[in-house]
Amino acid sequence: MSERLLKGIGVSPGIAIAPAVAVRWTLPEVPHHVVSRSQVEKEVRRLRAAVRDVKRHIEEVRARAAERAGPDEARIFDAQLLMLEDEDFLAGAEDLIRENHLTAEKAFEFKALEVRDLWTATGSTRLKDRLADLNGVTIRVVRHLMHRSEDDDWEQITEPSIVVTKELGPGLTVQLDREHVVGLLSEEGTRTSHAAILAHSMGMPAVMGCAGALEKIPPGTVLVLDGTRGTVLLDPTPAEITDAQGREQRRRALAAQLEEVVAQPSVTADGVRIVLMGNVDLPDEIKAAQAHRAAGVGLLRTEFLITSHSTLPTEDEQAAYFRRVGEAFPNLPVVIRTYDLGGDKLPPPFRVSWEANPQLGWRAIRVCLDEPAIFHAQVRAALRAAAHADIRLMIPLVTRIDEVERTRAIVAEEGDRLAQSGAQAARTLPVGVMVETPAAAVMADRLAAISDFLSVGTNDLTQYTLVVDRGNARLAERFTPHDPSVIRLLKMVADAGRAAGKPASVCGEMASEPLLAFLLIGLGYETLSVAPPALPLVKWTVRQISAAQARAAAESALAARTADEVLDILRLTLADAVDLKLLDPDARLPAGRRAASLNV
Repeated sequence: MSERLLKGIGVSPGIAIAPAVAVRWTLPEVPHHVVSRSQVEKEVRRLRAAVRDVKRHIEEVRARAAERAGPDEARIFDAQLLMLEDEDFLAGAEDLIRENHLTAEKAFEFKALEVRDLWTATGSTRLKDRLADLNGVTIRVVRHLMHRSEDDDWEQITEPSIVVTKELGPGLTVQLDREHVVGLLSEEGTRTSHAAILAHSMGMPAVMGCAGALEKIPPGTVLVLDGTRGTVLLDPTPAEITDAQGREQRRRALAAQLEEVVAQPSVTADGVRIVLMGNVDLPDEIKAAQAHRAAGVGLLRTEFLITSHSTLPTEDEQAAYFRRVGEAFPNLPVVIRTYDLGGDKLPPPFRVSWEANPQLGWRAIRVCLDEPAIFHAQVRAALRAAAHADIRLMIPLVTRIDEVERTRAIVAEEGDRLAQSGAQAARTLPVGVMVETPAAAVMADRLAAISDFLSVGTNDLTQYTLVVDRGNARLAERFTPHDPSVIRLLKMVADAGRAAGKPASVCGEMASEPLLAFLLIGLGYETLSVAPPALPLVKWTVRQISAAQARAAAESALAARTADEVLDILRLTLADAVDLKLLDPDARLPAGRRAASLNV
């Protein structure tokens, strides 16, 4: 890769062209002072006052986020507010003041660093994404105690600029002046970080996980930041700027014209119907999935009902939410994924201690089966919602046959109890397996025999197959769901479902990438669950290609040696039907190929 071209993770699409401004939003160096015994309680009061002030400031930032990004995005700040309300955390900082005579700022810093090290050691992807929230709170409180103003960081930005920083917290993202800040570049962060979600909602191009950006980019350097490709070009030539501007115009034209595709049927050129469902992480995504005509919900994540809360959701709360989603998609299936949580995410008294390798530890269906109070309530809630909608249950992280059998027994048990109590509920509901481990893929024929459906979670399947942490920015280029080893497992699952007469679908991020959706269709998947914003482009792609083309490409891809070879095969085949520049800006275009336009 050229020294002028840096690679990161594109988290918010669009192209920004402007000079770089380095913003070092970091924890200031806190002097190690001790206070006299008579000053200890004064320091405790200073700490409490600072926490109150910062909490009030974050509430103001949350209100600003509601105006600029929407009310659901504003809830991102609830995590920071909960940190400031954590009495155990604050009591620990106060103990450091009283026992060691530390200043308020030093005690808060020590306690925050202790929590940060604990979260980092867990290896949890979700906790890594929350580190930016913890760091943001810590910096705000410590800077407030040291009388440092936030305004100092932004006074240097007086013209359209691209902010380059070590780590972007959601608070910084939403405070940016859109007149002067046109793009964001961060050394840390992933697609699932809160700052990435906010940048996407605000329509600001952003690239994260770009290691060494602050060192490699002198302030004032003109950049071309491409939030779609995840690239940053330093000191572009006039020709490179013209090319980037052309790409951005095409991207905007594509986004506008794709809306016309939404109402059209999802059928290939040779008449094969591909069912396109939507993935729903949070309640606000329901409307987006509806607007893009999703054929139901293929993955309804339920973790938000627990994370950032101090208590478990009640059965009634869960039943109401499941029914709400089901009734939003009348006569269409809604697939509820049971809690996919590690023990570290649970509220007391269920929370467990630190694990050396949480991704291989006590999580997902293992937690649910070991904690009947959690699992049985969720199953009952699903059964109650199933009386009003087509509700289905999907089990994550399955590695053993008995996990499915035990879950089916619980569904039967709770169905009988609800019937005996006279509650309005379904007697049973379909139970499927989320195939996201190599063990489940290899055993797909056995799992299909005892399940009602299979659905592949390609995110974890790729992570576990390739031994790559999908939250690690350093390994981003190794996270390739189109690796030959992964697509062979995908083929095994599709074949197992077909042989058993059971539906097999894909609900991971792979289905949201048009090029890879083409591969999945060729492997035999006729149902894909897609991130709502990607639905129009995936549908347009489906309408351009033939299933026969996709099968031919998949057959060749299964014989490929490397992930790059797989991409070349897909691009070569797809170029017969589609202008690859619309789907894959970095594609090496084969010569002499017909390219479909958006008007086809």
